[in-house]
Amino acid sequence: MQKILQSLQLSLLNIGYAHLTTNWNYDNVISPFTRLYYITKGNAKVYHSKKEFELKPDHMYLIPSYIYSRYTCDSNHEQYYISFFEEVKNGMSIFNLAPFIYEIKATPIDLQYFKRLLEINPNRALVNDDPEVYDNRPTLLNFKKKNEQLSSAHYMETNGILRILLSRFMNEKSDVNMKIHTISDISQTISYISENLHKEITVSELASFCHLSTDHFSRVFKRQFGMRPNFYMQSKRVERAQLLLLTTHHSLQQIAEKVGLENLSYFSRVFKKHAGKTPGNFRKQQMKV
Repeated sequence: MQKILQSLQLSLLNIGYAHLTTNWNYDNVISPFTRLYYITKGNAKVYHSKKEFELKPDHMYLIPSYIYSRYTCDSNHEQYYISFFEEVKNGMSIFNLAPFIYEIKATPIDLQYFKRLLEINPNRALVNDDPEVYDNRPTLLNFKKKNEQLSSAHYMETNGILRILLSRFMNEKSDVNMKIHTISDISQTISYISENLHKEITVSELASFCHLSTDHFSRVFKRQFGMRPNFYMQSKRVERAQLLLLTTHHSLQQIAEKVGLENLSYFSRVFKKHAGKTPGNFRKQQMKV
């Protein structure tokens, strides 16, 4: 696991402090980045991972990337918030490879980390808390430029704070030995999928990496990731397509080819199956400013 974590890359998008009211009420939020909240006052709720989380003061909350979520606030609440990109080797997500919890009791030093991150990254706050505004292509295109403008010291400190805060959510009580053993068996297939999403990939081809039969590999894969290999590959193609729709000017046909679904009609069907809307509608909605 340590070798995997050594390749972890974190890139800050936004950091700020928000006073939120009943307008903070959004459904069907699926973003290509991860969120962290530190709640200071009030009450609100977040729904994801088949669970309701009541946002309580002096607690921190994690919402992984590409996960369906929705937010509600009946009166008001205040929060520090962070959004960032994360990936490990070959474009994989750390959330696929390590166990995480999503709610923890904060410590005084956690609050100082949020404050310090805000101090060294000024002017990174969201100007509008509506996901349809901040999950848009211009915003995501600008984050790299802002990170490059940081001094070397502040860039390293920003990355270090993000790592510390994310580490607080790692689930040390889970069966880590089983997880690591499983990862060692199929990590080659995950890397291969990530590197070859633009190509046709068969389950038997993946099973050969593990020297397993196709059926046995499929069962092991589902036990690890909660889904069959074909569904996983589809979900990864759609995730990459979402990111390309948000951060490039590529046509739908070009994006379909880059994620290994060259038939535009089939690409649209697969995309809608996983994202709930067509690629064209997804891009149009996210471009609303």
